[in-house]
Amino acid sequence: MSEQLTLYLHTLSPYSQKAELALIEANAPYTGYQVDVFNKPEWFVSKVNPVGKVPTVAYGGPSVNPDEPSAASSKITESNVILEFLADLYPNSGLLPKDPVSRSKVRLFLDANSKSIEEPLYAFLGGAGSYENVLKGIEVIQGFLEEDADFAVGVHYTIADASISPHIARLRVITETDAGRFPAGMGIKLGEELKGPKFAKFTKYADRVLQRASFKQTFDQEGVATFFKAFYARAQ
Repeated sequence: MSEQLTLYLHTLSPYSQKAELALIEANAPYTGYQVDVFNKPEWFVSKVNPVGKVPTVAYGGPSVNPDEPSAASSKITESNVILEFLADLYPNSGLLPKDPVSRSKVRLFLDANSKSIEEPLYAFLGGAGSYENVLKGIEVIQGFLEEDADFAVGVHYTIADASISPHIARLRVITETDAGRFPAGMGIKLGEELKGPKFAKFTKYADRVLQRASFKQTFDQEGVATFFKAFYARAQ
């Protein structure tokens, strides 16, 4: 019997969604607990994650109520670290390939996603970055995608796909709603650029991972769109 695993998360967090995707793809038993990241409970900071960030995994120790965490459980933080932890915890899930070359490709993809997608995308959303930098990042990621491969690395879903798909979905929210602190219309313009043949391989990949059952189960599109429109509202 496996150790208990509690995932502290927030529904609208793309980083929380990464961990949820990996758990669902691994068919792993876990307890999910929603944390109010805008009004963090004192016990979460003092007993789970002193930085107060989600996702955080509490693994092992006795089975307790999530809001009464045990000091005996191991606390795992940072979404990419959690992804590798889950892949190691469930080695037969295919979340991390067994051969060293493919494993290294997954890790390189994780790094590229952080630098080329996450950083420029959320800088653009917050009005501090350009849509050109978002496109450059997508070009980098597209360079990792093999022509006939179903997923980021080879023909099996891995933590590489779990790492990027939440951000691709939020990219689409931006391009469909124009929500963000960037100049009005730039989100739509970004979307039009992505519809061109230059990004056809990326678009095909995005369509595939966003249609996956695990993704649909963990993504609240309406909630994300509403949050973006409110939190990243343009100054009037």
